[in-house]
Amino acid sequence: MIDQILTASVLASAIRLATPYIFAGLGETFGQRSGVLNLGVDGIMLMGAFAAFYTVFTTQSLLLGVLAALLVGLLLGLATAFVSVTLKAEQGISGIGFYLFGLGMSELLYQKLIGTPKSVTGFPPLAIPGLSDIEFLGIGQIFFRHNLLVYLAFALVPISAFILNRTTFGLKIRAVGQNPEAADAMGVNVARVRYMTVMLGGLMAGLAGASLSIALLNVFQQNLTSGLGFIAVALVYFGRWRPVGVLLGALLFSFVNALQLQASVIAPNIPSEFAVMAPYAITIIALVFASKQTEKPTALTKPFERGE
Repeated sequence: MIDQILTASVLASAIRLATPYIFAGLGETFGQRSGVLNLGVDGIMLMGAFAAFYTVFTTQSLLLGVLAALLVGLLLGLATAFVSVTLKAEQGISGIGFYLFGLGMSELLYQKLIGTPKSVTGFPPLAIPGLSDIEFLGIGQIFFRHNLLVYLAFALVPISAFILNRTTFGLKIRAVGQNPEAADAMGVNVARVRYMTVMLGGLMAGLAGASLSIALLNVFQQNLTSGLGFIAVALVYFGRWRPVGVLLGALLFSFVNALQLQASVIAPNIPSEFAVMAPYAITIIALVFASKQTEKPTALTKPFERGE
């Protein structure tokens, strides 16, 4: 049984499938560390996924596809920041609104501009010379034969950790998320910091969507994400608002997703529906444990009014 589960192909699939979780989770980490919860991540991912797919479908340019996803994500992040930071709307409700907007608009655009199922040529595997040929324990296949966006996602984990923990900008983010009144008194522009982090989160969510539609699946369909964006939000809690924690959580959930393909081989008598719902069940369990062990940013979901 263990040999059937821990195969090189399953582990390699887990690495690939972690990509959208990592992109979206890291982006949401920045936003939440500054005090803004964005439940619209899934909708932004859907819009980014469609923008990337349609751009590649019409131009055959992967670079333009990624840029389109980044632009759409950035604009939706800006809209989210305006509603949450400037208008001070209830973040949970407004986030669901953005999710529903992304879900409906991406489906509408797909029906009007494409109509029938199509596929594109996405990012090809990029073998790392010398490392991809390592046969010991399948290391070469597991870690070093992936597309460019997979490598980028994993590279952003230490970069994000460095920004949050070792830079002035990161210090401002943490200060705004913990005590915005004190940060404001020290001359930090709370609204500006929150705008920047939420826009960054939107940009990363758009990139997460692109990683699905033009790197992992190379197709677009209604509700392509299947709630992946909500799991990414949960990963921030699971990872204790730390990039490395988000990475570990992403690998856990992607490993469960990869096992879905093996489920019929490992346990043919178990209904496939159990494998499909496994990531969501794990999400609930993980949040239960995380909520008991973690102190969230003090100002999370709390709008800031200067002078209060």
